[in-house]
Amino acid sequence: MSQALRIGVFGPHGRMGRAVTELVWAADDLVLAARIVEPGQPDGHELASVDPTALDVVVDFTAREAIAANAGWCALHGVAWVLGTTGLTTADQLAVRAAAERTCVFQASNFSIGVALMADLAARAARVLGLDADVEVIEAHHHHKRDAPSGTALTLAQAVAHARGQDLAQVRRDGRSGLLGERPRGEIGVHALRLGDVVGEHEVQFAWPAERIALRHEARDRKVFALGALRAARWLVAEKARRTHGLFGMSHLIGS
Repeated sequence: MSQALRIGVFGPHGRMGRAVTELVWAADDLVLAARIVEPGQPDGHELASVDPTALDVVVDFTAREAIAANAGWCALHGVAWVLGTTGLTTADQLAVRAAAERTCVFQASNFSIGVALMADLAARAARVLGLDADVEVIEAHHHHKRDAPSGTALTLAQAVAHARGQDLAQVRRDGRSGLLGERPRGEIGVHALRLGDVVGEHEVQFAWPAERIALRHEARDRKVFALGALRAARWLVAEKARRTHGLFGMSHLIGS
């Protein structure tokens, strides 16, 4: 039997941190080696006291304010880092990319295999339909979610834009209000709903004269994201045995 992977969890008291921790405890091939908490929080270790040699990989769903410190620590010690935090600033993303120059980093806005497949299908549809199709991305989440639109919605919009040779920043419109005139050709609409306890719903619609198709994904339990994050952790540890650093995502995991 192979040795169990030693997992560290940043933010074990958050919604996703708890879900990941519970799955690690239940898995035969994983062991919870560290629960990494903010200073003053109970039931865990502060980052400065964690032994990096006791970890194979860390899984991170903490608030974005912790990203710079977490990135620096993983880079300094060469610890593989699975990152699922969304709503990152440009500076945060630069810190992530800098860490990927020194260790293996797996970053995803959504760890659902279904969403990864949906992004792949959306890109394929966009390549076939081109700018002749109007595209709208709609997402819904629980009312506690802090960032909008969701990272997943932006990932889906980016998949469409990239497939059509567009710069998303130039063609993205978040919501609509007022007298806007005719919809510009090539525009990608992105819409966010916040209501109740919705775990996560995403839809991409393509419409062109006399036809419309929709790709839709619904997550009914955040456990699917935790399962995907641990699948990514296993993959990343295996990848780190072959290379010292790099930035990876769900497209690598599903092989698209």
